[in-house]
Amino acid sequence: MKINPYLMFNGNCEAAFKFYEQCLGGKIVMMLTYRDAPPAEDISAQWHDKIMHVCLDLGDRLLMGSDSPPEHFETPQGFYVQISVDEPAEAERIFHALAKNGKVKMPINQTFWSVRFGMLVDQFGIPWMVNCEKAV
Repeated sequence: MKINPYLMFNGNCEAAFKFYEQCLGGKIVMMLTYRDAPPAEDISAQWHDKIMHVCLDLGDRLLMGSDSPPEHFETPQGFYVQISVDEPAEAERIFHALAKNGKVKMPINQTFWSVRFGMLVDQFGIPWMVNCEKAV
């Protein structure tokens, strides 16, 4: 079993996933708009270019998402997307890239359980934890 996060956005999913592709590496392997969905005529014209489904392939995991119609959107709360990396320099790079125009909740630093750990909410409102554990 694999658990892959599915993130909901309020109209800025495409920008978010292009940002994540740049920050995290990987490749967007699918991006469908509401215009692509049958029957598109049932969808408001303002939403035709919004994202119905996107998939970012990160190797052994996927990050997926979509734009939630305004009447169904809820601000993310009660979770963090956690990223584990093997190298402290990569943890620093990812943390600072995701934090650009966002809000740092806990600066990336050494902790008693890791060589690097930090928490942030990115510019799209998604909460992240970046962790680089100590070598055993």
